[in-house]
Amino acid sequence: MAGQSPARHTDRDLTSIADARTLTRAAAQARGPLAELSQARIDAIVTAMADAVTPHAEALARLAVEETGYGVVADKVQKNLFASRRVYEFIRPMQTVGIVRRDEAKKIVEIAEPFGVVAGIVPSTNPTSTAIYKVLIALKARCPIVLSPHPSAARCITRTAEILADAAREAGAPASAIGWMTTVTLEGTQELMRSRDVAVILATGGLGLVRAAYSAGKPAYGVGPGNAPCYVESSADLAKAARDIVAGKTFDNGLLCSSPNSVVADAAVAEELRRHLQAEGAVFLNDEQAGRLAAALVTPQRLPNPAFVGRSATEIARAVGIEVPEATRVLIATLAGVGRDHPLSIEKLCPVLSFYTVADWREGCERCMQILRYGGMGHTMSIHSRHEPVILEFGLKKPAFRIVVNTPTTHGSIGLTTGLDPAMTLGCGGWGGNITSDNISPKHLLNIKRLAWELHPLPAAARAGVAADATGRGTGPGGV
Repeated sequence: MAGQSPARHTDRDLTSIADARTLTRAAAQARGPLAELSQARIDAIVTAMADAVTPHAEALARLAVEETGYGVVADKVQKNLFASRRVYEFIRPMQTVGIVRRDEAKKIVEIAEPFGVVAGIVPSTNPTSTAIYKVLIALKARCPIVLSPHPSAARCITRTAEILADAAREAGAPASAIGWMTTVTLEGTQELMRSRDVAVILATGGLGLVRAAYSAGKPAYGVGPGNAPCYVESSADLAKAARDIVAGKTFDNGLLCSSPNSVVADAAVAEELRRHLQAEGAVFLNDEQAGRLAAALVTPQRLPNPAFVGRSATEIARAVGIEVPEATRVLIATLAGVGRDHPLSIEKLCPVLSFYTVADWREGCERCMQILRYGGMGHTMSIHSRHEPVILEFGLKKPAFRIVVNTPTTHGSIGLTTGLDPAMTLGCGGWGGNITSDNISPKHLLNIKRLAWELHPLPAAARAGVAADATGRGTGPGGV
Protein backbone atom coordinates (compact mmCIF):
# COMPACT_ATOMS: atom_id res chain seq x y z
CA MET A 1 0.00 0.00 0.00
CA ALA A 2 1.38 3.41 -0.99
CA GLY A 3 2.56 5.49 1.93
CA GLN A 4 2.64 2.58 4.39
CA SER A 5 5.75 1.13 5.96
CA PRO A 6 6.64 -2.51 5.22
CA ALA A 7 5.94 -3.38 8.88
CA ARG A 8 2.48 -1.83 8.70
CA HIS A 9 1.74 -3.73 5.51
CA THR A 10 2.87 -6.99 7.12
CA ASP A 11 0.69 -6.32 10.17
CA ARG A 12 -2.31 -5.80 7.92
CA ASP A 13 -1.60 -9.05 6.08
CA LEU A 14 -1.39 -10.94 9.37
CA THR A 15 -4.62 -9.37 10.60
CA SER A 16 -6.34 -10.36 7.36
CA ILE A 17 -5.07 -13.94 7.63
CA ALA A 18 -6.29 -14.16 11.23
CA ASP A 19 -9.65 -12.74 10.12
CA ALA A 20 -10.00 -15.44 7.47
CA ARG A 21 -9.16 -18.20 9.96
CA THR A 22 -11.61 -16.95 12.56
CA LEU A 23 -14.43 -16.62 10.04
CA THR A 24 -13.93 -20.03 8.46
CA ARG A 25 -13.85 -21.73 11.87
CA ALA A 26 -17.10 -19.99 12.79
CA ALA A 27 -18.69 -20.92 9.47
CA ALA A 28 -17.66 -24.53 9.97
CA GLN A 29 -19.50 -24.54 13.30
CA ALA A 30 -22.65 -23.38 11.48
CA ARG A 31 -22.34 -26.10 8.84
CA GLY A 32 -23.98 -28.90 10.83
CA PRO A 33 -26.92 -26.93 12.25
CA LEU A 34 -27.62 -25.36 8.84
CA ALA A 35 -27.55 -28.74 7.10
CA GLU A 36 -30.14 -30.07 9.57
CA LEU A 37 -32.74 -27.41 8.76
CA SER A 38 -35.91 -28.39 6.91
CA GLN A 39 -36.78 -27.20 3.42
CA ALA A 40 -39.47 -24.96 4.90
CA ARG A 41 -37.01 -23.33 7.29
CA ILE A 42 -34.36 -22.84 4.59
CA ASP A 43 -36.96 -21.30 2.30
CA ALA A 44 -38.10 -18.96 5.07
CA ILE A 45 -34.50 -17.84 5.65
CA VAL A 46 -33.89 -17.17 1.95
CA THR A 47 -37.20 -15.30 1.66
CA ALA A 48 -36.37 -13.19 4.70
CA MET A 49 -33.00 -12.21 3.25
CA ALA A 50 -34.44 -11.31 -0.16
CA ASP A 51 -37.25 -9.29 1.41
CA ALA A 52 -34.85 -7.50 3.76
CA VAL A 53 -32.30 -6.42 1.15
CA THR A 54 -34.75 -5.38 -1.60
CA PRO A 55 -35.75 -2.05 0.04
CA HIS A 56 -32.05 -1.17 0.30
CA ALA A 57 -31.38 -1.63 -3.44
CA GLU A 58 -30.96 2.09 -4.12
CA ALA A 59 -28.98 2.91 -0.97
CA LEU A 60 -26.57 0.05 -1.66
CA ALA A 61 -26.21 1.12 -5.29
CA ARG A 62 -25.33 4.67 -4.25
CA LEU A 63 -22.85 3.41 -1.70
CA ALA A 64 -21.20 1.18 -4.32
CA VAL A 65 -20.76 4.05 -6.81
CA GLU A 66 -19.53 6.45 -4.12
CA GLU A 67 -16.98 3.95 -2.82
CA THR A 68 -15.66 2.49 -6.08
CA GLY A 69 -16.27 5.29 -8.58
CA TYR A 70 -17.56 2.65 -11.00
CA GLY A 71 -20.82 2.54 -12.90
CA VAL A 72 -24.27 4.11 -12.80
CA VAL A 73 -26.48 4.26 -9.71
CA ALA A 74 -29.74 3.53 -11.55
CA ASP A 75 -28.24 0.48 -13.24
CA LYS A 76 -26.73 -0.82 -10.02
CA VAL A 77 -30.20 -0.53 -8.48
CA GLN A 78 -31.49 -2.80 -11.24
CA LYS A 79 -28.66 -5.27 -10.66
CA ASN A 80 -29.42 -5.37 -6.95
CA LEU A 81 -33.09 -5.99 -7.68
CA PHE A 82 -32.17 -8.65 -10.23
CA ALA A 83 -30.28 -10.49 -7.50
CA SER A 84 -32.83 -9.99 -4.72
CA ARG A 85 -35.96 -10.60 -6.82
CA ARG A 86 -35.26 -12.38 -10.12
CA VAL A 87 -32.63 -14.76 -8.74
CA TYR A 88 -34.75 -15.27 -5.63
CA GLU A 89 -37.88 -16.11 -7.65
CA PHE A 90 -35.84 -18.60 -9.68
CA ILE A 91 -34.35 -20.43 -6.71
CA ARG A 92 -37.39 -20.21 -4.40
CA PRO A 93 -39.14 -23.41 -5.62
CA MET A 94 -35.93 -25.47 -5.80
CA GLN A 95 -35.86 -28.59 -3.63
CA THR A 96 -32.49 -28.53 -1.88
CA VAL A 97 -33.20 -30.59 1.25
CA GLY A 98 -33.64 -34.34 1.48
CA ILE A 99 -35.03 -36.30 -1.46
CA VAL A 100 -34.85 -34.15 -4.59
CA ARG A 101 -35.68 -36.74 -7.26
CA ARG A 102 -37.10 -40.23 -7.69
CA ASP A 103 -36.68 -42.32 -10.83
CA GLU A 104 -39.15 -45.17 -10.44
CA ALA A 105 -38.10 -46.84 -13.69
CA LYS A 106 -34.42 -47.00 -12.70
CA LYS A 107 -35.23 -47.39 -8.98
CA ILE A 108 -32.97 -44.51 -7.98
CA VAL A 109 -33.62 -41.96 -5.25
CA GLU A 110 -31.48 -38.78 -5.23
CA ILE A 111 -30.75 -36.98 -1.96
CA ALA A 112 -29.23 -33.48 -1.72
CA GLU A 113 -26.27 -32.81 0.55
CA PRO A 114 -24.74 -29.34 0.97
CA PHE A 115 -21.17 -28.90 -0.23
CA GLY A 116 -20.10 -27.15 2.98
CA VAL A 117 -18.56 -23.77 3.69
CA VAL A 118 -18.39 -21.47 0.64
CA ALA A 119 -15.68 -18.88 0.10
CA GLY A 120 -17.34 -16.08 -1.87
CA ILE A 121 -14.96 -13.68 -3.62
CA VAL A 122 -16.79 -10.44 -4.47
CA PRO A 123 -15.51 -7.94 -7.11
CA SER A 124 -15.50 -4.16 -7.12
CA THR A 125 -17.31 -3.94 -10.47
CA ASN A 126 -20.57 -5.55 -9.31
CA PRO A 127 -20.11 -5.58 -5.54
CA THR A 128 -23.52 -5.43 -3.88
CA SER A 129 -25.46 -7.44 -6.46
CA THR A 130 -22.83 -10.20 -6.45
CA ALA A 131 -22.86 -10.34 -2.65
CA ILE A 132 -26.67 -10.66 -2.59
CA TYR A 133 -26.60 -13.35 -5.26
CA LYS A 134 -23.85 -15.45 -3.66
CA VAL A 135 -25.36 -15.34 -0.18
CA LEU A 136 -28.83 -16.30 -1.46
CA ILE A 137 -27.65 -19.30 -3.50
CA ALA A 138 -25.34 -20.49 -0.72
CA LEU A 139 -27.98 -20.43 2.01
CA LYS A 140 -30.53 -22.01 -0.34
CA ALA A 141 -28.09 -24.92 -0.65
CA ARG A 142 -27.66 -24.98 3.17
CA CYS A 143 -24.05 -23.83 2.85
CA PRO A 144 -22.48 -21.27 5.22
CA ILE A 145 -20.60 -18.57 3.32
CA VAL A 146 -17.67 -16.26 4.06
CA LEU A 147 -17.32 -13.26 1.74
CA SER A 148 -14.01 -11.70 0.76
CA PRO A 149 -14.82 -8.19 -0.50
CA HIS A 150 -12.63 -6.41 -2.99
CA PRO A 151 -10.69 -3.86 -0.89
CA SER A 152 -12.03 -0.93 -2.92
CA ALA A 153 -15.64 -2.04 -2.31
CA ALA A 154 -15.37 -3.30 1.27
CA ARG A 155 -17.84 -0.83 2.81
CA CYS A 156 -20.71 -1.46 0.40
CA ILE A 157 -20.20 -5.24 0.46
CA THR A 158 -20.03 -5.22 4.27
CA ARG A 159 -23.27 -3.25 4.49
CA THR A 160 -24.96 -5.70 2.12
CA ALA A 161 -23.74 -8.67 4.14
CA GLU A 162 -24.93 -7.10 7.40
CA ILE A 163 -28.47 -6.72 6.06
CA LEU A 164 -28.54 -10.30 4.80
CA ALA A 165 -27.00 -11.76 7.96
CA ASP A 166 -29.39 -9.94 10.29
CA ALA A 167 -32.39 -11.17 8.31
CA ALA A 168 -31.07 -14.73 8.13
CA ARG A 169 -30.39 -14.88 11.87
CA GLU A 170 -33.84 -13.53 12.75
CA ALA A 171 -35.37 -16.18 10.47
CA GLY A 172 -33.56 -19.01 12.25
CA ALA A 173 -30.16 -19.37 10.56
CA PRO A 174 -27.10 -20.08 12.74
CA ALA A 175 -25.42 -16.84 13.80
CA SER A 176 -22.20 -17.57 11.90
CA ALA A 177 -23.80 -18.86 8.69
CA ILE A 178 -22.85 -15.61 6.90
CA GLY A 179 -19.47 -14.01 7.49
CA TRP A 180 -17.33 -11.40 5.78
CA MET A 181 -13.74 -10.29 6.03
CA THR A 182 -13.23 -6.80 7.45
CA THR A 183 -9.48 -6.56 6.85
CA VAL A 184 -8.95 -7.60 3.25
CA THR A 185 -5.60 -8.33 1.63
CA LEU A 186 -4.53 -10.74 -1.07
CA GLU A 187 -2.82 -12.85 1.59
CA GLY A 188 -6.00 -12.99 3.65
CA THR A 189 -8.12 -13.95 0.65
CA GLN A 190 -5.67 -16.70 -0.24
CA GLU A 191 -5.85 -17.99 3.34
CA LEU A 192 -9.64 -18.03 3.07
CA MET A 193 -9.57 -20.04 -0.14
CA ARG A 194 -6.98 -22.50 1.19
CA SER A 195 -8.70 -23.05 4.53
CA ARG A 196 -9.38 -26.70 5.39
CA ASP A 197 -12.85 -25.58 6.55
CA VAL A 198 -13.78 -24.23 3.10
CA ALA A 199 -15.36 -26.79 0.77
CA VAL A 200 -15.92 -24.78 -2.41
CA ILE A 201 -15.01 -21.37 -3.84
CA LEU A 202 -17.20 -18.95 -5.80
CA ALA A 203 -14.60 -16.68 -7.41
CA THR A 204 -15.53 -13.50 -9.24
CA GLY A 205 -12.67 -11.14 -9.98
CA GLY A 206 -9.58 -10.65 -12.08
CA LEU A 207 -7.84 -13.46 -13.95
CA GLY A 208 -5.09 -13.76 -11.32
CA LEU A 209 -7.60 -14.17 -8.51
CA VAL A 210 -9.60 -16.78 -10.42
CA ARG A 211 -6.41 -18.73 -11.14
CA ALA A 212 -5.51 -18.56 -7.45
CA ALA A 213 -8.94 -20.00 -6.63
CA TYR A 214 -8.35 -22.91 -8.99
CA SER A 215 -4.96 -23.48 -7.36
CA ALA A 216 -6.36 -23.62 -3.82
CA GLY A 217 -6.75 -27.40 -3.86
CA LYS A 218 -10.53 -27.62 -3.77
CA PRO A 219 -13.53 -27.25 -6.09
CA ALA A 220 -13.93 -23.73 -7.44
CA TYR A 221 -16.38 -21.99 -9.72
CA GLY A 222 -14.53 -19.19 -11.47
CA VAL A 223 -15.33 -17.11 -14.50
CA GLY A 224 -13.34 -16.29 -17.62
CA PRO A 225 -13.05 -12.89 -19.34
CA GLY A 226 -15.86 -11.66 -21.57
CA ASN A 227 -15.16 -9.76 -24.83
CA ALA A 228 -18.55 -10.60 -26.32
CA PRO A 229 -19.00 -9.97 -30.07
CA CYS A 230 -22.39 -8.97 -31.49
CA TYR A 231 -22.98 -10.21 -35.02
CA VAL A 232 -25.59 -8.31 -37.06
CA GLU A 233 -26.69 -10.33 -40.09
CA SER A 234 -28.32 -8.77 -43.14
CA SER A 235 -31.83 -9.97 -42.20
CA ALA A 236 -31.74 -8.36 -38.73
CA ASP A 237 -34.10 -5.72 -37.40
CA LEU A 238 -31.39 -3.05 -37.50
CA ALA A 239 -33.12 -0.51 -35.29
CA LYS A 240 -33.61 -3.10 -32.55
CA ALA A 241 -30.09 -4.46 -32.98
CA ALA A 242 -28.62 -0.98 -32.51
CA ARG A 243 -30.87 -0.33 -29.53
CA ASP A 244 -29.88 -3.63 -27.90
CA ILE A 245 -26.16 -3.14 -28.53
CA VAL A 246 -26.11 0.36 -27.03
CA ALA A 247 -28.36 -0.66 -24.13
CA GLY A 248 -26.08 -3.58 -23.35
CA LYS A 249 -22.87 -1.56 -23.61
CA THR A 250 -24.07 1.41 -21.57
CA PHE A 251 -25.71 -0.63 -18.78
CA ASP A 252 -23.69 0.27 -15.68
CA ASN A 253 -21.08 1.72 -18.06
CA GLY A 254 -20.14 -1.69 -19.43
CA LEU A 255 -19.06 -3.32 -16.15
CA LEU A 256 -20.72 -6.70 -16.66
CA CYS A 257 -18.31 -9.16 -18.26
CA SER A 258 -21.00 -10.18 -20.77
CA SER A 259 -21.48 -6.64 -22.10
CA PRO A 260 -20.85 -6.29 -25.85
CA ASN A 261 -17.33 -5.36 -26.92
CA SER A 262 -17.42 -5.64 -30.71
CA VAL A 263 -20.01 -5.20 -33.44
CA VAL A 264 -19.59 -7.40 -36.52
CA ALA A 265 -21.90 -6.27 -39.32
CA ASP A 266 -22.69 -7.63 -42.77
CA ALA A 267 -21.50 -5.20 -45.45
CA ALA A 268 -24.98 -5.04 -46.95
CA VAL A 269 -26.37 -3.39 -43.81
CA ALA A 270 -23.27 -1.90 -42.16
CA GLU A 271 -23.92 1.72 -43.14
CA GLU A 272 -27.55 1.59 -42.13
CA LEU A 273 -26.58 -0.01 -38.83
CA ARG A 274 -24.09 2.81 -38.26
CA ARG A 275 -26.90 5.34 -38.68
CA HIS A 276 -29.08 3.48 -36.19
CA LEU A 277 -26.21 3.29 -33.70
CA GLN A 278 -25.63 7.03 -34.07
CA ALA A 279 -29.33 7.61 -33.44
CA GLU A 280 -28.91 5.72 -30.16
CA GLY A 281 -26.09 8.03 -29.04
CA ALA A 282 -23.01 6.34 -30.50
CA VAL A 283 -20.12 8.40 -31.91
CA PHE A 284 -17.80 6.82 -34.49
CA LEU A 285 -14.18 7.92 -34.07
CA ASN A 286 -11.76 8.67 -36.87
CA ASP A 287 -8.45 6.81 -37.05
CA GLU A 288 -6.50 9.48 -35.16
CA GLN A 289 -9.07 9.59 -32.36
CA ALA A 290 -9.23 5.79 -32.17
CA GLY A 291 -5.44 5.63 -31.87
CA ARG A 292 -5.44 8.19 -29.09
CA LEU A 293 -8.19 6.28 -27.28
CA ALA A 294 -6.38 2.95 -27.65
CA ALA A 295 -3.15 4.40 -26.24
CA ALA A 296 -4.96 5.56 -23.11
CA LEU A 297 -7.51 2.77 -22.66
CA VAL A 298 -5.31 -0.30 -23.23
CA THR A 299 -2.19 -1.12 -21.21
CA PRO A 300 1.00 -2.56 -22.79
CA GLN A 301 -0.13 -5.92 -21.37
CA ARG A 302 -3.31 -5.56 -23.46
CA LEU A 303 -5.57 -5.14 -20.44
CA PRO A 304 -8.13 -2.40 -19.73
CA ASN A 305 -6.66 0.63 -17.97
CA PRO A 306 -8.37 0.66 -14.54
CA ALA A 307 -8.67 4.45 -14.73
CA PHE A 308 -11.32 4.07 -17.44
CA VAL A 309 -13.22 1.05 -16.12
CA GLY A 310 -16.88 1.86 -15.50
CA ARG A 311 -16.56 5.48 -16.70
CA SER A 312 -19.05 7.12 -19.05
CA ALA A 313 -18.33 7.74 -22.72
CA THR A 314 -18.14 11.50 -22.23
CA GLU A 315 -15.75 11.16 -19.27
CA ILE A 316 -13.48 8.93 -21.33
CA ALA A 317 -13.59 11.25 -24.34
CA ARG A 318 -12.67 14.28 -22.22
CA ALA A 319 -9.82 12.39 -20.57
CA VAL A 320 -8.18 11.60 -23.92
CA GLY A 321 -8.93 14.96 -25.54
CA ILE A 322 -11.72 13.96 -27.93
CA GLU A 323 -14.62 16.38 -28.37
CA VAL A 324 -18.02 14.67 -28.44
CA PRO A 325 -21.60 15.84 -27.82
CA GLU A 326 -22.74 15.70 -24.19
CA ALA A 327 -25.43 13.21 -25.21
CA THR A 328 -22.81 10.68 -26.37
CA ARG A 329 -23.46 7.24 -24.89
CA VAL A 330 -20.89 5.04 -26.67
CA LEU A 331 -17.57 5.56 -28.48
CA ILE A 332 -17.00 3.28 -31.49
CA ALA A 333 -13.70 2.60 -33.27
CA THR A 334 -13.65 0.94 -36.69
CA LEU A 335 -11.05 -1.84 -36.74
CA ALA A 336 -9.56 -4.01 -39.48
CA GLY A 337 -8.32 -6.90 -37.34
CA VAL A 338 -8.10 -8.66 -33.99
CA GLY A 339 -5.11 -9.17 -31.70
CA ARG A 340 -2.17 -7.30 -30.19
CA ASP A 341 -1.82 -5.04 -33.21
CA HIS A 342 -5.43 -3.92 -32.69
CA PRO A 343 -5.54 -2.89 -29.01
CA LEU A 344 -9.23 -2.01 -28.97
CA SER A 345 -10.15 -5.60 -29.82
CA ILE A 346 -9.70 -6.53 -26.13
CA GLU A 347 -12.46 -6.73 -23.52
CA LYS A 348 -13.37 -3.13 -22.66
CA LEU A 349 -15.17 -2.64 -19.34
CA CYS A 350 -16.53 0.75 -20.37
CA PRO A 351 -18.79 2.20 -23.12
CA VAL A 352 -16.33 1.65 -25.98
CA LEU A 353 -17.01 -0.69 -28.92
CA SER A 354 -15.00 -1.89 -31.89
CA PHE A 355 -16.77 -2.16 -35.26
CA TYR A 356 -16.04 -4.63 -38.05
CA THR A 357 -17.57 -4.98 -41.50
CA VAL A 358 -17.70 -8.45 -43.09
CA ALA A 359 -18.81 -9.69 -46.50
CA ASP A 360 -21.39 -12.18 -45.24
CA TRP A 361 -22.31 -14.50 -42.37
CA ARG A 362 -19.45 -16.90 -43.13
CA GLU A 363 -16.87 -14.15 -42.77
CA GLY A 364 -18.81 -12.86 -39.77
CA CYS A 365 -18.61 -16.30 -38.23
CA GLU A 366 -14.82 -16.34 -38.56
CA ARG A 367 -14.43 -12.78 -37.22
CA CYS A 368 -16.50 -13.60 -34.13
CA MET A 369 -14.36 -16.67 -33.49
CA GLN A 370 -11.20 -14.53 -33.73
CA ILE A 371 -12.60 -12.10 -31.17
CA LEU A 372 -13.57 -14.86 -28.75
CA ARG A 373 -10.20 -16.57 -29.12
CA TYR A 374 -8.38 -13.32 -28.34
CA GLY A 375 -10.23 -13.01 -25.03
CA GLY A 376 -13.64 -14.42 -24.24
CA MET A 377 -13.50 -18.14 -24.98
CA GLY A 378 -16.60 -19.89 -23.68
CA HIS A 379 -18.35 -16.75 -22.45
CA THR A 380 -21.03 -14.93 -24.44
CA MET A 381 -21.94 -13.55 -27.85
CA SER A 382 -25.08 -12.36 -29.59
CA ILE A 383 -26.52 -12.69 -33.04
CA HIS A 384 -29.15 -10.41 -34.53
CA SER A 385 -30.84 -12.20 -37.40
CA ARG A 386 -34.18 -13.47 -38.67
CA HIS A 387 -32.51 -16.27 -40.62
CA GLU A 388 -32.92 -19.47 -38.59
CA PRO A 389 -30.26 -21.54 -40.44
CA VAL A 390 -27.62 -18.85 -39.80
CA ILE A 391 -28.61 -18.61 -36.14
CA LEU A 392 -28.29 -22.38 -35.73
CA GLU A 393 -24.94 -22.40 -37.55
CA PHE A 394 -23.60 -19.85 -35.08
CA GLY A 395 -24.89 -21.99 -32.24
CA LEU A 396 -23.08 -25.01 -33.64
CA LYS A 397 -19.77 -23.33 -34.45
CA LYS A 398 -19.08 -20.52 -31.98
CA PRO A 399 -16.83 -21.12 -28.92
CA ALA A 400 -19.28 -19.40 -26.55
CA PHE A 401 -21.66 -21.12 -24.14
CA ARG A 402 -24.21 -18.31 -24.14
CA ILE A 403 -25.26 -17.28 -27.63
CA VAL A 404 -28.19 -14.93 -27.17
CA VAL A 405 -30.46 -14.17 -30.10
CA ASN A 406 -31.97 -10.75 -30.86
CA THR A 407 -31.37 -9.45 -27.34
CA PRO A 408 -28.57 -7.60 -25.52
CA THR A 409 -25.64 -9.80 -24.47
CA THR A 410 -25.53 -8.09 -21.07
CA HIS A 411 -29.11 -8.81 -20.12
CA GLY A 412 -29.61 -12.02 -22.08
CA SER A 413 -26.59 -13.83 -20.65
CA ILE A 414 -27.64 -13.39 -17.02
CA GLY A 415 -31.20 -14.53 -17.69
CA LEU A 416 -32.95 -11.15 -17.48
CA THR A 417 -34.29 -11.12 -21.06
CA THR A 418 -33.91 -14.84 -21.85
CA GLY A 419 -34.86 -18.16 -20.30
CA LEU A 420 -31.31 -18.81 -19.06
CA ASP A 421 -30.88 -19.43 -15.33
CA PRO A 422 -30.70 -16.02 -13.60
CA ALA A 423 -27.17 -15.65 -12.24
CA MET A 424 -24.31 -13.24 -11.63
CA THR A 425 -21.60 -15.89 -12.10
CA LEU A 426 -21.38 -17.31 -15.62
CA GLY A 427 -19.23 -20.36 -16.25
CA CYS A 428 -17.12 -20.52 -19.41
CA GLY A 429 -16.58 -24.28 -19.48
CA GLY A 430 -13.43 -25.97 -20.71
CA TRP A 431 -12.91 -23.32 -23.39
CA GLY A 432 -12.55 -20.66 -20.70
CA GLY A 433 -10.66 -22.81 -18.20
CA ASN A 434 -13.71 -23.28 -15.97
CA ILE A 435 -15.24 -26.42 -14.50
CA THR A 436 -18.73 -25.69 -15.85
CA SER A 437 -20.41 -23.77 -18.66
CA ASP A 438 -23.56 -23.19 -16.59
CA ASN A 439 -24.97 -20.07 -15.01
CA ILE A 440 -24.19 -20.86 -11.36
CA SER A 441 -27.12 -21.65 -9.05
CA PRO A 442 -27.74 -23.52 -5.76
CA LYS A 443 -27.53 -26.85 -7.60
CA HIS A 444 -23.79 -26.22 -8.09
CA LEU A 445 -23.38 -26.05 -4.30
CA LEU A 446 -25.05 -29.41 -3.69
CA ASN A 447 -23.67 -32.92 -3.78
CA ILE A 448 -26.20 -35.56 -4.81
CA LYS A 449 -26.08 -38.99 -3.25
CA ARG A 450 -28.06 -41.81 -4.82
CA LEU A 451 -29.91 -44.80 -3.46
CA ALA A 452 -29.88 -47.41 -6.22
CA TRP A 453 -31.81 -50.70 -5.99
CA GLU A 454 -30.86 -53.85 -7.84
CA LEU A 455 -32.50 -54.04 -11.27
CA HIS A 456 -30.54 -56.90 -12.80
CA PRO A 457 -29.60 -59.95 -10.69
CA LEU A 458 -25.94 -60.86 -10.82
CA PRO A 459 -25.47 -63.35 -13.72
CA ALA A 460 -24.62 -66.93 -12.80
CA ALA A 461 -21.31 -66.68 -14.66
CA ALA A 462 -20.35 -63.68 -12.58
CA ARG A 463 -21.34 -65.46 -9.37
CA ALA A 464 -19.16 -68.42 -10.38
CA GLY A 465 -16.27 -66.06 -11.05
CA VAL A 466 -16.65 -64.50 -7.64
CA ALA A 467 -16.69 -67.92 -5.97
CA ALA A 468 -13.62 -69.06 -7.90
CA ASP A 469 -11.77 -65.90 -6.98
CA ALA A 470 -12.62 -66.42 -3.31
CA THR A 471 -10.96 -69.86 -3.35
CA GLY A 472 -7.94 -68.63 -5.29
CA ARG A 473 -8.84 -70.70 -8.37
CA GLY A 474 -9.40 -67.89 -10.84
CA THR A 475 -9.05 -68.70 -14.52
CA GLY A 476 -6.57 -65.98 -15.43
CA PRO A 477 -4.58 -63.02 -14.16
CA GLY A 478 -6.44 -61.48 -11.24
CA GLY A 479 -8.81 -64.45 -11.15
CA VAL A 480 -10.56 -63.43 -14.42
